[in-house]
Amino acid sequence: MTFFDFLIIIGALGFFIYGMKVMSDGIQKVAGSKMRNILSSMTSNRFLGVTTGFLITALLQSSSATTVMTVSFVNAGLLSLVESIGVIMGANIGTTITAWLISILGFKIKISAIALPIIAVGFPLMFSKKSNIKAWAEVLIGFALLFMGLDELKHAVPDLKQNPGFLSFLADYADKGFISTIIFIGVGTILTLVVQSSSAAMALTLVMCFEGYIPFQLAAAMVLGENIGTTITANLAALVANVHAKRAARAHFIFNVFGVIWMVIAFPFVIELIDKYMTIYMGMSPLNPEDKSATVPLGLSIFHTTFNIFNVLLLVGFVPFMAKIATRLVKSKGEADEEFKLDYISAAGIALPEVAILEAKKEVAKFGNVTMKMNDFIKVLINDQDKKTRNKMFNKLKKYEEITDRVEVEVASYLENLSTQEVSQNTSSQIRAMLSITNDLERIGDIYYQMSKTIERKDENKLYFLPEQRENINRMLEKVEKAFGIMIANLNSEYGHIITDNAEKAEREINQLRNELRKSYLEQAEKGKYKFQSGIMYNDIFSSCEKVGDHIINVSEAVAGKI
Repeated sequence: MTFFDFLIIIGALGFFIYGMKVMSDGIQKVAGSKMRNILSSMTSNRFLGVTTGFLITALLQSSSATTVMTVSFVNAGLLSLVESIGVIMGANIGTTITAWLISILGFKIKISAIALPIIAVGFPLMFSKKSNIKAWAEVLIGFALLFMGLDELKHAVPDLKQNPGFLSFLADYADKGFISTIIFIGVGTILTLVVQSSSAAMALTLVMCFEGYIPFQLAAAMVLGENIGTTITANLAALVANVHAKRAARAHFIFNVFGVIWMVIAFPFVIELIDKYMTIYMGMSPLNPEDKSATVPLGLSIFHTTFNIFNVLLLVGFVPFMAKIATRLVKSKGEADEEFKLDYISAAGIALPEVAILEAKKEVAKFGNVTMKMNDFIKVLINDQDKKTRNKMFNKLKKYEEITDRVEVEVASYLENLSTQEVSQNTSSQIRAMLSITNDLERIGDIYYQMSKTIERKDENKLYFLPEQRENINRMLEKVEKAFGIMIANLNSEYGHIITDNAEKAEREINQLRNELRKSYLEQAEKGKYKFQSGIMYNDIFSSCEKVGDHIINVSEAVAGKI
């Protein structure tokens, strides 16, 4: 095999993977919002979760897409870790449909012959103004490209008769029994890591076995390795993701590796069972080199399906246990860790627009809670005179101000990346609303930090507030806290479907109290009751509280769609 021949194989494999990606992306666009409803309603128990994972993966033709989507739903709070494991188990069964399609259509029917007519049907649809029709065009074109890629892959693999050296090389490792099984499990794992798709690795395995490069038993061992490889890919992707994504990826790894372990033990028995079944009911044996043309693809599909179904049946009762192990393996760094980093979105990439919006909403709602805590910190500084406690609050307010800066940038960046995708008008308006909200929340963080610096200067100059001043500031902080509560409730509601009457009432109360305090302050200052420096600081603090109230009402108005 020359280097050019090798490039042809890689190109054919890329052709196959690209077709699968186009088809998968098209199906996700067609059914994205419906899948969200399916996943959220059909995972009430682990058995329904398995069924859901199977159906969606069978539809998408990609277990990776289902896994990524499932993790996104966990991030968005629609699924628990236990429910997500059930869906991932079902995805493992669903991915076997790809092997059956290839076995039945790819090797028996010349699907490549009708691929160009399929593209001819799909191509005009690409120019439709309706996004749903354009998505269907992607589905058709992707389907055609997938099987054209498979056809090219079959032709790209050199004729075995012209490569006796490769045959002898494989023969050296093909008759070592258990060791051969382990070696080819490793080959399947590496192959999946290289091509980044278990379906593509499965297609290549089918072609190699079909052409006689490897015997049926070793092809089956490679299939086991591909099950491990796809979990490693998910774990690598989760390295930059949040704690939920890491736990779901670990659970996937535990599930597949344990399955491979028990299958290796039962491997000779299972191979013999499949051989007997096919010999009796189909009149052909996958172990017979003479029957390779039709038997091997079907035999591998039967093995792949048998393994995944029995693995699910064996382990579905241990889902809560696997969730506990995954949680122990990926520990959260505690409450502080949850507060100070993005918990629902990550650098791992943008999910489906419908899912990404849910994740961003959760993150923005959490951002609102972070800013509300700063109000409590100011309360402590106003009322607690313990030096150690006050220093702790000053440090916390500084840290939280830095957090609000960072969260605004990261959420805004995520939303801007999302806006570059093809999104609906409703999604676009929600993105604008969240960009406005994050800006207001960051400004609230700045105001509270400036309030803390004002109080810090007061302490340094050994100034103090009169009991009456402290009481007035507390009244203002309580009004602001009430407004925060309404804001948080609105952030957790459906965008564009809230009534802002309560928020506006809370804002009016803050403004009214600010006016009363300002009038009282000016009167008392004129009488000389308040010291000049502490009086100015007192005025700054209650005025700053009113500014916080302005940003809080801005948030509720943005949620209501009034921006």
